[in-house]
Amino acid sequence: MMKFKQSTLAAMLVGAALIVAGCAAVPTAAELDAQALAMMKSSFRDEGIATTQRLEQDAGQRACSSDKAPSEALSQQIEAEALASIKWPSKGQYLGDWREGEKLAQNGRGMTWTDKSAVASANGANCYNCHQISKQEVSFGTIGPSLYNYGKIRGVKAVDDPAAAPIVQYTWGKLWNSKAYTACSNMPRFGHMDLLNEEQIRHVMALLLDPASPVNQ
Repeated sequence: MMKFKQSTLAAMLVGAALIVAGCAAVPTAAELDAQALAMMKSSFRDEGIATTQRLEQDAGQRACSSDKAPSEALSQQIEAEALASIKWPSKGQYLGDWREGEKLAQNGRGMTWTDKSAVASANGANCYNCHQISKQEVSFGTIGPSLYNYGKIRGVKAVDDPAAAPIVQYTWGKLWNSKAYTACSNMPRFGHMDLLNEEQIRHVMALLLDPASPVNQ
């Protein structure tokens, strides 16, 4: 049997006790989350319209930021609440000018601390960052699906086509609050988060759905 000096044995026992104490002191996941949020808040400050309020997550964001996907019941709850939050267009006017929609799709600015207000009059939609929209565009993101021929593929034949009502309404809802249809969608919630105003959303709608838009050629 191997023999240890008394001092060596004592040192080993002290070390083991420290390890046990250290393990007992490991913070919980909730404590780590709180520490991370505190660190984030201490690293940023309010500047213009860019406030630390942006660091606060709503229920859907918290559920979808977890290392585990939300349950089916929670996903349905997130989607139902998001659907209820959608503001449908005034007087049922869904489509604007696709030419203005194209400008918005190309524009990625907005919601920076130098903006004078949170009103989205100067914001862009930055659609090409995640999607292909037209064949003429040689540089586009692939985070989201291609939107080329979006309206054409879905059978939209005219701006006021009654048969197209379901896809028109779905598209508006998707732009306003994407979580209404996919709980953990990565798509910006343009209307819900005041990223685009109602008029701007109409223009993006026209870009996607108007048969005259280059998207549908």
